[in-house]
Amino acid sequence: MEAPDVWVPDNEDATAPSMRDEGAENIVDVVSEHGSDFPGQIHPRVVWHRNDPNTRYRGFQHMLQITDPEKRAVEFIDGFVIPEVGDIDDWKKADEFITIVEEEHGLEEGSLAMSVIVESAQAELALADLRDEISKPTNNLGRLFLLVDGEVDYTKDMRAITPTGELPSWPELRHNTSRGASANGLIAVDGPYDDIRDVEGYHGRMTDNQAKGMLGIWSLTPGQVVEANKAPLPPKTGSWLLDTNDHAAELKEEDTRYVYEGSALELEETSDGRYRLRVDGDERELNADELREELLDLIEYVPSMNDIVDSMEKFQAAKEAGKGAIAMEQSVTLLIDRTEINITKDRMWDEATYQAAQTPITLFQDVYENRLDQHEELKKMYGRNVVERAMNVG
Repeated sequence: MEAPDVWVPDNEDATAPSMRDEGAENIVDVVSEHGSDFPGQIHPRVVWHRNDPNTRYRGFQHMLQITDPEKRAVEFIDGFVIPEVGDIDDWKKADEFITIVEEEHGLEEGSLAMSVIVESAQAELALADLRDEISKPTNNLGRLFLLVDGEVDYTKDMRAITPTGELPSWPELRHNTSRGASANGLIAVDGPYDDIRDVEGYHGRMTDNQAKGMLGIWSLTPGQVVEANKAPLPPKTGSWLLDTNDHAAELKEEDTRYVYEGSALELEETSDGRYRLRVDGDERELNADELREELLDLIEYVPSMNDIVDSMEKFQAAKEAGKGAIAMEQSVTLLIDRTEINITKDRMWDEATYQAAQTPITLFQDVYENRLDQHEELKKMYGRNVVERAMNVG
């Protein structure tokens, strides 16, 4: 879990413009010597620009240099990352250059993947054209692999201004990139999260991305790599959350009860058997049933890997028995301000619910099948039995 799925040796923004020829040579030296030790894929980023033919030609020369068979780095190179692309015709130019590289070096046509960074309005609009263009026999856009957001240059291209100078969040761009990836069988990756010390913010960004179907994120440090590898996978243990005023607090488990320790919610039982509930300063007096209804709206459960697998297995068994839908029951005992109350919630599972629950399991299966180096780590994380069941469900 400590290695990225894709390593991008960067000969663009991370390399001084005057040093990029030497940077390409450094990539050759490092990858030829150490490429066999890296368990994932290797996709160097070269220079490119939709409005500058000289920059495009320089990137082409670097691709030729990096893939020279005599230098042996190409044995471990899986493709290239192309930044600053424009409309779909510009994507085709990059594709054609890679095709020429393959021809020049006797490589199989289409053997080098191409990933693009969406850093302009032109590139974002090209996402809508991709489905029509990717299957045409007049190009090799079928080599596309990653669609990556580049929010910094996108902000510049859009001439966007914020009072503090911070980047806008650009949720629309991330949605459009994820949609383009889903429509064309590609992988959507968010750009870098620059505040490398802000682990909570990094998690928040990934959680927001995952709700859009964007499961990848650019990592800048080893610590970010570990977080990015683990965040999209189901947790080892389930947890209950209590959400007040858009803030979800995780409840602490103590002796089969889940304890709320925040200050936004207060609960006390009155002398006549009713309850006084305060949520963010708003006070209401409720009977037991009304209280349960209120708390049902506030609590959420984050299922563990075992929970998801167990529910899927139950639904599969019900489906085989001829049932189209079943109810899944969850019960929890809450302790709020020394007041205990039992909550039970039912969720109806049908085929659509089953398919949605399968998404994180499918991701886990993909990781397990493609990353043999992570098998022991995953078994250590979840337990051998849970891993085996997860690989067989669905």
